[in-house]
Amino acid sequence: MSHAIAIVGSGPSAFYALDGLARAVPDAAIDLFDRLPTPYGLVRSGVAPDHQGTKAVARQFERLAQKPNVRFLGNVEIGRDVSLAELRDIYDAVIIATGAAADRKLGIAGEDLPGVYRSWPVVGWYNGHPDFAELDFKLRGPAVAVIGNGNVAIDLVRVLAKTAEEMKASDLCDHAARVIHAAPLTDIYMIGRRGPVEASFTSAELAELGHLARVRPVVEGAEIPPASGIADAGAAKIKDKNLEILRSFATLSAHDKPITLHLLFNATPMAFEGKVQLEGLVLRDSLGQRQWTLPVQTAITAIGYRSLPLAGAAFDQPGGRFVNDGGEIERGLYVVGWARRGPSGVIATNRADSLAVAEKVAAFVRTQPEKGGAQQRIDALLTAAGVSRTDFAAWLRLNQSEVAAGASVGRPRIKLAAWSELRRFC
Repeated sequence: MSHAIAIVGSGPSAFYALDGLARAVPDAAIDLFDRLPTPYGLVRSGVAPDHQGTKAVARQFERLAQKPNVRFLGNVEIGRDVSLAELRDIYDAVIIATGAAADRKLGIAGEDLPGVYRSWPVVGWYNGHPDFAELDFKLRGPAVAVIGNGNVAIDLVRVLAKTAEEMKASDLCDHAARVIHAAPLTDIYMIGRRGPVEASFTSAELAELGHLARVRPVVEGAEIPPASGIADAGAAKIKDKNLEILRSFATLSAHDKPITLHLLFNATPMAFEGKVQLEGLVLRDSLGQRQWTLPVQTAITAIGYRSLPLAGAAFDQPGGRFVNDGGEIERGLYVVGWARRGPSGVIATNRADSLAVAEKVAAFVRTQPEKGGAQQRIDALLTAAGVSRTDFAAWLRLNQSEVAAGASVGRPRIKLAAWSELRRFC
């Protein structure tokens, strides 16, 4: 008999926690739950389809998932199929690793107009998330606005702007490729409320915008300062590099570049306008001295995410994350990743965070008597509830099928996205 630990979620923070637990309590039985039939969270459904290098971390996760004391229980939603209270009763400790999968709202007029989208459904749509495979995303042009100044906004801009040739080595879903590559775009606006120094994108992602085949980036609404002026040396290095890249955009030629990418700073969205569908975005400058309307036909908001609460776990509604002290919600209940600290950093940022919390979990369970029989009890509970759960072997079959289909046309994979398609394998 050994301790049993449940991890709610199977994205990067969950797997990094699993890695830490496997080292600290190697004899523990660990179950990873996910409401989707597929694992890996943002690595599959959030990382941009043309960033295959970032997705390669899934190979490490695959090795962890195949450890003999680890199980993947997909298609199980905590709060629907089994309560958090039931998990805590069955397992010696529970870790919440559900990420942040709800968009923050702008809270301005017209936000629900047809043609205005939030980033998470659009990202899920082109990445094959089954909840959004049927999204009726209409990329109307010639002008599109992406509101936000982080990496999600840059990913959206890049995926919408790249040619079919540039995306051929990606796993962009076919249903999305047909819409994106047929769109008659001439102008894309990436809009930030503050200036270039305050923008939160990383340098590598920003630099990519200067190398797109049909796009010329131009900076508008701000002068680029020679230096960020930030006191912290590490932060200043990143910001100064961003400023250098932004300045370099001014040297790019517009020759044969049919799309202009307007990096528009110091512009606050005030309202979306349109009688039947989106026709314009009203903006005001940061000083409140000028207000104008951009004639855009599609807009996507990318202003950050928030976690969704779980009954039985303290939740900070304004902050959009679980209330915790260094990852501990209360004794026996923990949280990692974006659900703990909010949506910040890149995939690898979650590693140190999750490993530290895993050490706390390990220290806790070592002081507790083993409850025993956790996996038998959860299996019986799910069976009694009629839950058709999936396992990691089913995922491996699906993965093999997608990769084989992609190899036949020179792509990393061709994703199955619809719930009905996934259930054929899972």
